[in-house]
Amino acid sequence: MLQIFHHNPKQNIHIDRLSNMVIHACLQCGLPILGKSIRRHCKNGRKIKVGIIQQANTADLRTNLMNLAKSIEACAAHGAQLVVLQELHNSLYFCQTENTQLFDLAETIPGPSTGFYSELAAANKIVLVTSLFEKRAPGLYHNTAVVFDRDGSIAGKYRKMHIPDDPAYYEKFYFTPGDIGFEPIQTSLGKLGVLVCWDQWYPEAARLMALKGAELLIYPTAIGWESSDADDEKARQLNAWIISQRAHAVANGLPVISVNRVGHEPDPSMQTNGIQFWGNSFVVGPQGEFLAQAGNDRPENIVVEIDMERSENVRRWWPFLRDRRIDEYAGLTKRFLD
Repeated sequence: MLQIFHHNPKQNIHIDRLSNMVIHACLQCGLPILGKSIRRHCKNGRKIKVGIIQQANTADLRTNLMNLAKSIEACAAHGAQLVVLQELHNSLYFCQTENTQLFDLAETIPGPSTGFYSELAAANKIVLVTSLFEKRAPGLYHNTAVVFDRDGSIAGKYRKMHIPDDPAYYEKFYFTPGDIGFEPIQTSLGKLGVLVCWDQWYPEAARLMALKGAELLIYPTAIGWESSDADDEKARQLNAWIISQRAHAVANGLPVISVNRVGHEPDPSMQTNGIQFWGNSFVVGPQGEFLAQAGNDRPENIVVEIDMERSENVRRWWPFLRDRRIDEYAGLTKRFLD
C-alpha cells in the first residue's frame, strides 16, 4: 500500500508498510529511513554557520581573554552556531623557549578557563572549540582541545597526539603526547573530529576521525614563519600547510576548519627573530573548495555557512571509503618498512 505523508509541512514522503515496518524515503537525500529515525536522519539537510576567530595575542592573559570573549559574542551575533578558536589562545605561544616557570600557565580541566568558556558557550548558545594547556597532574601536562556544547557543558576533549620538537617549537618539553586516541566529540551539532596543529600533517589522524563518524575535521593551530627564511620558502611552507589540510577534506569527503593565530611574537631567548604567525585561517568543503579564508596580517572573525549535505553527495560521487584496500594496509602500523 502506497500513501503520501508529510515529513514536514513542505515535503512529502512515500511510505511502504512491509511486515508492520514503516519505511520512509527522505526527499532530501533519497535514503530509506525507519519511522522513528526521521528527525535524526535529516541532519544531512543541515546547514551550520561556523565562526572562526583569528587573533593576535599579547603577553597580558586578561586582554587576550577579553578580546576572545568579544569575538565569540560577535560571531554568535552574526549567527554562528559553532565557534572555533586557535591553538593555545589564552597566551603568547610560549613554546619558543624551554622554561620550567611557564608550566604555571597550565590549568586543570575543569578549571578557571573551562569555567570562563563554559559561560560564554551557554550565554551565546553555541558549540565552542577551545585549546588549553592542561595540567593533568604535577609534572604531567597536555596540549588539550576542550569542546563545550550549547548549554555550557563539556562535550569532550582531545589531547594533541603528535608533538613537534623544532627550533622555536619546543613542544616536547611542555606536552605529553595524548593518550585518549582519535575520538570524535559528540555535540548537539554533530560529531566533531577535533585535532590540534601538528596533527594536521598526518593523514592517518584525519582518516581515523572520519572512520569513527566525524562530520567535520577541526584544527586549532599555531604556525608561522621564521623571519630569516626567504620569501619563496615562506610561500612553499604556507602552501604546504594549506594543501595538506585540503587533502584531508578531499580524501575523507569532509569539511575542514583550520584556525591559526596571526602577528609577530618575539623569542624571549633572542636566539631567533621570533615567529611571524601567518594567519590564513580557512574553511573548506568536502572537495577541498574554499568557503572562507582569512588574511595573513591581521586579526579576523569570519562566519561562514557549511552545507552538511554535501559530504553525503561527495562521498557518493567519489567513494574513496568504499575502495580502500584495508587488507593491504598492515604496513601502516610500522615506523618504516625496511
